Amino acid sequence: MSKSKKAAEFRPNDFVVYPAHGVGKIVSIDVQEVAGLSLEMFVISFEKDKMTLRVPTAKASAVGMRPLSSAEIVHRALETLKGRAKVKRAMWSRRAQEYEQKINSGDLISIAEVVRDLHRNDDQREQSYSERQLYEAALERLTREVAAVNGIEEVKAQQHVGMVLGDRVAA
Repeated sequence: MSKSKKAAEFRPNDFVVYPAHGVGKIVSIDVQEVAGLSLEMFVISFEKDKMTLRVPTAKASAVGMRPLSSAEIVHRALETLKGRAKVKRAMWSRRAQEYEQKINSGDLISIAEVVRDLHRNDDQREQSYSERQLYEAALERLTREVAAVNGIEEVKAQQHVGMVLGDRVAA
C-alpha cells in the first residue's frame, strides 16, 4: 500500500489497535528524520499506559495496526465469551504461549477466547499467578476495545463484559 493511502486510512484523533499494546489514539502524523531519511510517523498515545508510540506510516499494516473492530465483531466477541471454555490438556507453558500469541495478535475474537478460557467463577479453583496475568491482560484489551467501539467509559465496558461472563455461569 502506498504511503498516501495508508496515511489516508488513519487520521489524528482516530482510535486504532496496535496488537502488542491494544487500543491507542493517533495524536498526530509527524515527519521525523531517522538515519538521514525522512519518515512519516503515526504518533499513537496509549493514555492508560502513559506511553507514546511512533509507527512509520509505511509499516502500519505490516505491524498489524488496524482500525477499531466493527460493532458486529464486538458482538461476536461477546458471544464468544458465552461459550464453554475450551482448555486443552497440553502443558501450561505451551497453553500460556498460545494465549500470549492470541492476545498479541490484536484479533478481538481471539482475545475473547482467552478471556473465556481463563475466566474462573467463584466456585472454581484459584488461578495461578501466570493464569491471572494472562486473563487480566486479555480482559483489559477486550474491555478497552469494547469501550472505544461503543463510545462508553472503560468501567461501563468492564461491567458489561462481567455481566456477559456472569450470564454464562447461570446458563
